[in-house]
This record gives sequence, structure tokens and C-alpha cells, in this order.
Amino acid sequence: MKASAGGYVRATDLGHALELLRQADGMGRVLAGGQSLVAAMNMRLTTGDMLVDISRLSDLSGVTEDGDTLRIGALTRHVEVGSDPLIAAHVPLLADAVRYIAHAAIRNRGTIGGAAAHADPAAEFPACLVALDARLEATGPDGTRTIPAEAFFTDVFETSLRDGEILTAITVPKAASGERHVIEEVARRSGDYALAGLCLVKRAGGHRLALFSVGPTPILATSAMEKLDAGDLDGAVAALAEEIDPPSDTQASAAYRRHLAGVLLRRAAAKLQGDAP
Repeated sequence: MKASAGGYVRATDLGHALELLRQADGMGRVLAGGQSLVAAMNMRLTTGDMLVDISRLSDLSGVTEDGDTLRIGALTRHVEVGSDPLIAAHVPLLADAVRYIAHAAIRNRGTIGGAAAHADPAAEFPACLVALDARLEATGPDGTRTIPAEAFFTDVFETSLRDGEILTAITVPKAASGERHVIEEVARRSGDYALAGLCLVKRAGGHRLALFSVGPTPILATSAMEKLDAGDLDGAVAALAEEIDPPSDTQASAAYRRHLAGVLLRRAAAKLQGDAP
């Protein structure tokens, strides 16, 4: 099946891209790495869109330090996230997540901003951003605003981005001394979407636990986090089973996904304690 597009324009800078979206009158779609959008177009899940290609806007890629945070350009590719020394040193969760993402060809083209804006509930990066308490920067006709990751993902493939806005950067707190990051997932084969997965961050102020592939958005498991803060792992596993409502599909039942979430939490907790490889 062939993709159906209403047109294609390569933006020369961010202002040009925003103007192109305005002219598209609600039919504009931002093209970055294209690993999700083009696949959806090939399956005719989206048709007639005006593609606004921002892939060559160099100002929207790269990683920089800004005090106690890292600013990651939305066009930073997965492979760059996985190899960047600043991310490895200060936000290891993102670097670790890259090894779970699809295959090399996709990691070479896909972007962290594209993954966030696509909002696939089975994807690793959105859950990482929620666990890390990241902020997402969106620029549109009315200027630039910052959106907490918890508020950014609203439903399956839906975000709080407004019409005409472009996700331009992601700001992530640097890990403090002693902070630990763990990502765990189970998939049928390497490169497949996870049947269930989680990101666990342990900070001086407590734990942050985000689940993926067990609901319509990344889920911040607040009840389980409270139990982890109290040192009650069994209680955290029980709380987690209560606060997620996984879907059933051809890959796994809801009950199996709920069971996997508990197993993964125990694995992640063991890694935090140094009791697992």
C-alpha cells in the first residue's frame, strides 16, 4: 500500500516550519525521523496530510548542559541519545533505554522528540520522561511553553500539543549523587514492543516508577512509589497490581501483563539494591 500525502515541504528554520503548519489549516504533520509517521501513512492510518519536514533543523538537535539539567533537542536521534557522554553521565536511564528500542535502522533515524510526540504507550522514551520528571518544550504561534511529562501524554497516540505547535526540546534533571536508574521490560523477541515495561528512578526524595505497555499512556505508579519509599517491596507489588489496568490483545492478556509488571518491579528493585546484574 502506498502512502497518501497532501504535499511535502522542507522547512528551512523553526519559524518557517510554524508558518507552514499555519498555512496547512490543521492538516499539517511534522516529519522528523519518520519511523512512525511514514509507517502510519503506508497503512493509510493517516491520509491527505501536508508533511512539514523539520529533519534538517540543526538547532533542534544535540545535548547541552543547563545548570542542574540537560537540554535535549527534539531532533536528537535515538542512536545519539545512546552514545552521548552527557546523557550517559547524568541521565543513564535514557541511554539504557535505547538498547530496547526496535532495531538499528530505526534507532539511526528515529528521534527522541518524535517518539514523545507519537505517544505510543508501548514505547520506552515516554515512560522514561515521566519517571525522570522531565519537561517538554513546545513552540507554536503563541510562543514557547513548557509541559510536565506527566501532563504531556493524554491518551493512546495523543498529547497535549496544540494545533500548530512543534515539540522542540526536552529538559531532564541531572542525576544527583547516589541516584539510581533502572529500566526493565519483557518482549517476545528483541526489537518487539514490550509486553510490559517499567522505569524506576531512586532519588534522595523517594522513588519514581513509570510503567509502559500496560495502559493508554505511561503510568506513574504513585501508590507503588509510596510503598517503595517505605521499604515495602511486597506492598509495592500489590499496590502496582491495583493501580494499573492493562489491555488484553493477541500478544498478552491483561492478567499476564499485570503479573509481568510485578515481576519487573522485583527485578528493578533488586538491581537498585545491587542484588542482580
